[in-house]
Amino acid sequence: MPKDVYLQPNAPDPVLDAEHVLRLARRHMPDAQSVTAVDESGGEARTYLIDDRLIFKTQRPQQLRPRTSLEKEVFFLKQIEAVLPDLSVPRVLGYGRDGHDVEYTLMTRMRGVALRQAELSGTARLAVMHELGRTLRRIHRMPQAPFIESGLFPGDNSAADVRQRFAEWFEELSARISDEQRPWSLPQTPAQVAERTLAALPNSTECVALHSNPYHEHTFVDPATGAYVGLIDFGDAYISHPTFDLRRWRTRPEREALLAGYTAGEPVDEDFRRTWLVAQVLGDLGAVASNPAVTEEASDDLRGLVVEL
Repeated sequence: MPKDVYLQPNAPDPVLDAEHVLRLARRHMPDAQSVTAVDESGGEARTYLIDDRLIFKTQRPQQLRPRTSLEKEVFFLKQIEAVLPDLSVPRVLGYGRDGHDVEYTLMTRMRGVALRQAELSGTARLAVMHELGRTLRRIHRMPQAPFIESGLFPGDNSAADVRQRFAEWFEELSARISDEQRPWSLPQTPAQVAERTLAALPNSTECVALHSNPYHEHTFVDPATGAYVGLIDFGDAYISHPTFDLRRWRTRPEREALLAGYTAGEPVDEDFRRTWLVAQVLGDLGAVASNPAVTEEASDDLRGLVVEL
């Protein structure tokens, strides 16, 4: 599994001036008028809002890494546009380079706000999870040959590959919990939980192009109604088992609502459900390893999951 290694950490990371951004944007949208905001959230990309309706996205040179790619995101979004034109994702208006250092995408702006910025009731949040699950299932059911043949998507193509990906994640997280002496209340050690869980993993050969991180910073909702709006940011996509796209959500009700939406139009088989349980253990171990605020809740969930395996 590729590690997150930044290829040129000391590269300059200038904010482009407005005229530079507009000159490039006008290659694709000649009527672009003004840069109205710059997002400095610190991720791998920097985005410039144009005319409050367009997103000009650049790869930040010092955060260039193997698994993140604007070209890959453009390919994914164009596949969605061709196969699922009604799906709510950004639409690519242009892609290109300017010299050696500037790689960019011009796309439509997703309406609404990221879920992490919305204050939703429990019921409204679960409704969003359900619709997100439906969206992910549709994305996962797209023809996979174009993704594989593009050469842009790293990942897995066999049950052994999927098992290796899970094994590496379990090894990394269990070691982190132990080495950093994270609070741990289960009778089994983190390594024992990881070993037992991995032993329960079925040999599933189901591999699809994944969003990678359809979490609350990339899931958009209507701030007035709380309704699901759409999904953004496909730049970290890779190919593996579909349950890797269902593992990040923290609570059991959220995960179950996500799965209910995922299976609403078509059921999944028993191997999928067993792999989903394994992915939930992975999610809980990740929470214990990185977020002290949810350690107790994640530990309680882990106890139940270990029994279910």
